[in-house]
Order: sequence, then structure tokens, then C-alpha cells
Amino acid sequence: QNEKELQDVVKQQEEKMFQLIDKSGEVTRLKAEVSQLKRSLQRAETEARVLWEEMRGKEHQGDTAYVQERVMLRREVDKLRLLLLEKKDENLQLTDKY
Repeated sequence: QNEKELQDVVKQQEEKMFQLIDKSGEVTRLKAEVSQLKRSLQRAETEARVLWEEMRGKEHQGDTAYVQERVMLRREVDKLRLLLLEKKDENLQLTDKY
């Protein structure tokens, strides 16, 4: 009787562990999706800023190569700013750690 109850409890615990593992995998997948969506949003915002600036300044209106270059350069600036912030965060974490 006790052995049967113990087996049932072990089986229930295994089922709970598998459910937690499934949920953990789902959380990881959702975090990756959120990260991808944030990058897409950042790209769209960058393009919108450049296009808005171009609409205000009429001198290069219609010059798609110029606009594409501005978008690419703005993306690069945004990426470098993000990397700088990440490095600053890493440095803060290291100084807090030690």
C-alpha cells in the first residue's frame, strides 16, 4: 500500500516537473519573440524618424538612395547606442558584484 502511494506521488511529481519544463520552454520562446518584436519596432521607429526628417527637409526629396543611406546610418547609430548601454549595464553589474 505504502509503495503504491509512493509511486503515485513520484508519478505526480514527475508530471509537475514536465509541466514546469514545458512552461519554462514557453517562457524562453516568448522572451525571444518579445526581443525580436522590440528589434522590429526599433527598426520601424528608426525608418519613421528618418522619413519624417526627410519630409520636413525638402532638399533631398525623392532621392531614395540618400534616404536609404540615412536609414542605414540611423540604424547603426541606434545599434551602437544600445551596445554602449549594455556595456554600461555590464560594468555596473560587475562593480556591484565586487
